[in-house]
Amino acid sequence: MASAPILKSSFLLGFNEIERTAAGMARTASDGYPPYNIERFANNGADRLRITLAVAGFTAAQLEITEGQGQLIIRGRQSEGKARVYLHRGIAARQFQRVFHFAEAMQVAGATLDHGLLCIELVRPEAERAVQKIDITVRD
Repeated sequence: MASAPILKSSFLLGFNEIERTAAGMARTASDGYPPYNIERFANNGADRLRITLAVAGFTAAQLEITEGQGQLIIRGRQSEGKARVYLHRGIAARQFQRVFHFAEAMQVAGATLDHGLLCIELVRPEAERAVQKIDITVRD
């Protein structure tokens, strides 16, 4: 992935993590399983997101959600279980890992599993808008 020239500007300090995040997103975006939706809605001044994944056939025990370093990682693991004889097999028992990158200020508010849909709620509390005066020390 080519670097964006805007990220090389001397006015943008500490944004080199964005380039690594974009490269990671490009690697994980190629697999379309499981399908998902992302919704945005406002709630009492806080920005909220809801990620909904279609995980039919998975139980809560077979799903794992971890958060850290600006990433939300959802893993699903199913085992084949008993040996079965299928006349047609259209529903695969497969594992998946889906990674979402988000801003440091986002927080996971909770997760629910209902009728094969895993919903993960994210919230970004409204940031305090404070201006801080910096004192200047004079050295002679």
